[in-house]
Amino acid sequence: MYTIRQVAELTGFSPDTLRYYEKIGLLESPERRTGGIRAYSEDNVKRLVSIHCLKKTGLSLDELKAFLQDGRCLHTPPSSWSAEETEITANRERLLADHLAGMERQRRELDAIIEETKTKLAYYRHKLQERNQWVEKEIVR
Repeated sequence: MYTIRQVAELTGFSPDTLRYYEKIGLLESPERRTGGIRAYSEDNVKRLVSIHCLKKTGLSLDELKAFLQDGRCLHTPPSSWSAEETEITANRERLLADHLAGMERQRRELDAIIEETKTKLAYYRHKLQERNQWVEKEIVR
């Protein structure tokens, strides 16, 4: 069992974030020790590591909840999946595919902004260079 501070160190989430994730149902409430102190299990830590990994992709908290709502990792071979496991997998695939499409759209938009910024930067550098050349000519006269 882990304290909230230990879990924060292991996962990179602050204690406040851990309490918030518990409050919104992203993380099930850990056991409580004497005095109401949280005692996180290895499963709690594994779920938080998964959340941290998925969060890095930019999934919103609602998307994370939808992705993790059933709590299963689907370790069984696909050939023996039940209809429910197939549906869970299809839902997760759709969610990630939609999210990836959004990230790719954002990247294209950002690439366009970067190119526009490079063009403007080149223009201003050129203008400064012209000015410096003009100043050098005036000094020589």
